[in-house]
Amino acid sequence: MAPTNIHPTAIVDSKAELADDVKIGAFSIIGPDVKIDTGTTIGPHVVINGHTAIGKHNTVFQFSSLGEAPQDKKYQGEPTKLQIGDYNTIREFCTFNRGTTQDKGVTKIGNHNWIMAYVHIAHDCHVHNNTILANNSSLAGHVDLYDHAILGGFTLIHQFCKIGEHVITAVGSVVFKDIPPYVTASGYDANPHGINSEGLKRRGFSAESISNIKRAYKILYRQSLTLEEAKIALSEQALAAPELNLLVEFLAQSTRGIIR
Repeated sequence: MAPTNIHPTAIVDSKAELADDVKIGAFSIIGPDVKIDTGTTIGPHVVINGHTAIGKHNTVFQFSSLGEAPQDKKYQGEPTKLQIGDYNTIREFCTFNRGTTQDKGVTKIGNHNWIMAYVHIAHDCHVHNNTILANNSSLAGHVDLYDHAILGGFTLIHQFCKIGEHVITAVGSVVFKDIPPYVTASGYDANPHGINSEGLKRRGFSAESISNIKRAYKILYRQSLTLEEAKIALSEQALAAPELNLLVEFLAQSTRGIIR
């Protein structure tokens, strides 16, 4: 059965795969390799191209461009992908590019993300779950943004950076290195400014867990330890405080170095 609720001015390629209840707004264009699952609404004047798969119950507002070719001079038209999960809100004028063969070949957006207007997510990024990207924040290529991270408006993330769980950045932050889990960051270059205590309270972290994270922050940033010395101390602390495992694991996989 053909999908319903497609505006007569929309252009949907006959090869596109849309669930029956997908809504497509006026003047939107859906390419031949696009798949859109049930409950998703695509607003007017949206362009979705390439091998793009969009999951369930997403809302895409007007004038967004999803799945377009990556802004990478090495790209030669390979059939790379954009994958978007479920229950995401994507506001006006967002641009999400496909991956490149120089990485995993896919750009991924997880579930329950709140992505505000004019956000750019470049090739090969992985935005995990329950994140918030405020207006005009931008991810360069190959960025990992982990669960519950919040980017303030106009935050810019350099390519290959990793932004840990429960991080929050201030408006206008420019990030050139990895930000460990739980950290609040601001500035150009972005610097650490304590932990995201309020966010952790809202997500149900106990007073004891937050206290443990504060102690870990002091080990990492306030005791004049080298990074390797801090890693050893944090590994020992994590034996009695499992919430620190996120921090220990993140530091072990960091390749660009962390903000300090």
